[in-house]
Amino acid sequence: MLKLRPWQLEALNKSLTWLVERGEDKHFLINAAPGAGKTKAACAIAQKLFDLGLIDRVIVIAPRVEVVKQWAKDFFEVTGRFMGKVTGADDKIEYDVCVTWAAVQSLQDAFQAVCRNDRVLLICDEHHHAAVSAAWGTGADSALTDAKFVLVLTGTPIRSDAKKTVWLAYDDQGAIDHPEDGTYTLTYGEAVDLDYCRPATFHRHEGRFTVDLEDGEQVVVTSKKPAELTTTLKRIPGLQRALDFYKLACAPQYEADKRTPRADGYQGTMVEWASSKLSDLRYRMPNAGGLVIAPSIEMAEYMVKLIEKMEGETPTLVHSQLPNVENKIESFRHIDKRWIVSVAMISEGVDISRLRVLIYLPNALTELAFRQAIGRVVRSNGPDDDTRAYVVMPSFDTLETFARRVEDEMSPGSRQDAGPPKTKKCPVCTTEAALGAQFCEACGHEFVKAPARFKPCAQCGGLNKLSAKTCQHCAHKFGTDFILTLDEALRTGAIVRGIDIEEGDVQEGEEMAESVRRKIIASGDEKLVKVIRQLPEESWAKLRRIMGDEN
Repeated sequence: MLKLRPWQLEALNKSLTWLVERGEDKHFLINAAPGAGKTKAACAIAQKLFDLGLIDRVIVIAPRVEVVKQWAKDFFEVTGRFMGKVTGADDKIEYDVCVTWAAVQSLQDAFQAVCRNDRVLLICDEHHHAAVSAAWGTGADSALTDAKFVLVLTGTPIRSDAKKTVWLAYDDQGAIDHPEDGTYTLTYGEAVDLDYCRPATFHRHEGRFTVDLEDGEQVVVTSKKPAELTTTLKRIPGLQRALDFYKLACAPQYEADKRTPRADGYQGTMVEWASSKLSDLRYRMPNAGGLVIAPSIEMAEYMVKLIEKMEGETPTLVHSQLPNVENKIESFRHIDKRWIVSVAMISEGVDISRLRVLIYLPNALTELAFRQAIGRVVRSNGPDDDTRAYVVMPSFDTLETFARRVEDEMSPGSRQDAGPPKTKKCPVCTTEAALGAQFCEACGHEFVKAPARFKPCAQCGGLNKLSAKTCQHCAHKFGTDFILTLDEALRTGAIVRGIDIEEGDVQEGEEMAESVRRKIIASGDEKLVKVIRQLPEESWAKLRRIMGDEN
């Protein structure tokens, strides 16, 4: 029998009172911090309803395939029951199942039948996916409306897009509005105080960007000072938007060869700070890992090269265009590689408990996405885990507002960072040892000395320790001033007639432009010639892809 945490037992008892004893509403909400143990709490509730003879079947809807697998594992561990997967070809369900939100629509008939014939407990993991206006929400509502009980789980009970969801209402502030008696809440701050989650420290990474324009002018941009453009510059389409601080923070910065990432660029200094923290953490958790959330595939590939240049180890890269992503994530979970770089692959419900450092450069600037990302690095690694989580993010008003709200949930003591570790743990027997110890006195384990990491000086090229404030060779000060060319500032893509074009499409459009232009001019078709003159070449690849998708 699974030993429940006190909060899980309280949630179990409260759910039975609401669903069974009072029976006023078939919906019960568990709003608990990411990593607190919502999945096992829900499995325990399911087991109790089976024991009471009140349900015949459980259906779980989860955000992604990786999470579906975790549900099946936890469900069997708690209940001893098999939980399978179903596809659109299944017209009859005879066992407990878990599916992704994306699969619900193709299974409407099968779910409708099982909910009408059996007493079903429906468990909705990460309920914010069930927007009424979205196909997933509409499909879930019509297919599962006859479920006997509905258990809603969330770690981020907010929506920033004002969309309504099925089953539960949201108030004007975007928070779930459900009766208190039908809700169990465990905030992130409470989870930290109870040692279910690790406390987080947010590093606001400032930068002062000087963008060199083609006519010799310069524009200075900081998080507190937006670009001030002359009347002439304001006439350049999209320039003001391109010189936004956050866009510049997500712009790759290269050496003169246009291929080698700059270790002294903005992202390089983010990695420098994060790498130092990760090395410190490894004295306390030898396999501690770091996660980079990147806004695009191009930026993710850049961050992989940058970290490899600065640390000497190639991070694991996961995004939607790569094969075997699930296996890569599973592999990273069990090895001691330092970094994994992700584009929308490691998010809600993905449990890699050794992650402790997050470099946050997302595409979606929403509080929901922010809190889900924080949840990836605060999961406790067991009762002896005394580490902190660190989040490195641009010093940007939107992200700072989200961070302050998370910090406000923590008790004053949890907000304090004790600084670098004074001892290290043996990875074999967990005995404390001095930082400089070569062997563990308790078990004789030989500590592997962490490789020294250096950064080059932009002035003289000399190597310095990552923590150095000035160059030991020429006394150059390492600061937060970064110079970009206009090409670099726009490198994350282009804005063409108000349309955002990804950098890959921009480059492909530029490559095909000469050939396309030559063929159209040779055709003598004046209308086509007029079209290509009005439509900038940067958008041609995107247009070709859209037309290809239509066909």
